[in-house]
Amino acid sequence: MPLWPNVKLADCVDLLAGFAFKSQNFTDAPGDVPLVKGENIAQGFIDWKISKRWPAADWERMEKFQLRAGDVVVAMDRPWIPSGLKWAFIGAEDPKALLVQRVARLRSSNGKLDQDFLRFVIGGPAFENYVRPITTGVNVPHISGRQILDFKFALPPLPVQRWVAGILSAYDELIRNNQQRIQILEVMARTLYREWFVHFRFPGHEKFPRVASPLGDIPEGWAVKTIAESFEVSGGGTPSRKEASYWEGGTIQWFAPSDLTAAGTTFMDDSPERITELGLSESSARLFSAFSVMMTSRATIGAIAINTHEACTNQGFITCLPNERVPLYFLFHWLTENVPTFQRMASGATFKEISRGVFKSIEFLHPTAALVRRFESQVEPMAKQLLTLQRQIQNLRRTRDLLLPRLLSAPRLHSVDRKGNR
Repeated sequence: MPLWPNVKLADCVDLLAGFAFKSQNFTDAPGDVPLVKGENIAQGFIDWKISKRWPAADWERMEKFQLRAGDVVVAMDRPWIPSGLKWAFIGAEDPKALLVQRVARLRSSNGKLDQDFLRFVIGGPAFENYVRPITTGVNVPHISGRQILDFKFALPPLPVQRWVAGILSAYDELIRNNQQRIQILEVMARTLYREWFVHFRFPGHEKFPRVASPLGDIPEGWAVKTIAESFEVSGGGTPSRKEASYWEGGTIQWFAPSDLTAAGTTFMDDSPERITELGLSESSARLFSAFSVMMTSRATIGAIAINTHEACTNQGFITCLPNERVPLYFLFHWLTENVPTFQRMASGATFKEISRGVFKSIEFLHPTAALVRRFESQVEPMAKQLLTLQRQIQNLRRTRDLLLPRLLSAPRLHSVDRKGNR
């Protein structure tokens, strides 16, 4: 029996769907206003580094769609990532931002629901379990604002809400600290790569005169080859959805591009969907080893991540297989650095795509083997720490989500007084 009365979100929440901003007016200017879209909502936070932006001159005019600290947002299109539902809240340290269509913003509306408690209602397992079976649509899975507002949950008195939110907020703080540490590690590794292999300011660079190459002047002793000559690449495929035996009970990780764009992480530990051995053999999907580099190659070109288990992908990927001469993290950072090149070389009327044939013809710069090994030895410990932090975040989220129903069902909550004391 619940300790508290059940209410609908509609009884105590104001829901706003975002504005239909025209994509042709998006910018990448640092001074413009970031947009909160479904693609940059992760799980519990906004991935600001992939946010599109809107001209800052329109900020005042778009007052209705301005987000503020404490706002909870839920992706209504493609609402799932490998780790769960795509939702987030706006923290006090987050930048000012605007809400885009097909994203729901939730605010407490009647004074009976604490805004901090609301984020744990939305981020908790009960809401996720409610949304998962009502998500509809094959090409674009989605939920509606009305469906969100129909969710029922137990509403304790405000002192209890604030006490529970205070306990769970400690987990969010640990999660955010880990996210900040991940960002620092990513910047450190990216900066080192650029310093050595883009600006050619590697240790002892003064001893290497520049020589002409198809890519311009490069340090003596470096070489230029095509991707085809440098490392192997693999494609993907999708087993027929009409054959249940290709999917049901599957154990092989299978990724779609939206899995990478939604997660926004360097490493992918799991996939939302898995296929069977039969599905693999009866499709053009190709299995590749753990610690390969997956890159989306159509529509969204250049979302890049490293798989930590054997996996395969759909046809919207080019997967790059590292080797001794082109090791994992050197390859990962080369791909990340050259995304603008891949996007320029893409073609297609309906959606842009870079084919494997075109990709394999791209020129690849080979530094000396000794320098690549030195880079790998410095970056690999950073990457391992990053993966550890990423997994800690998942464990913290699981623990937080398990605590919420237990806290609300704890008999001692009856003794919480009006000031939130026990």
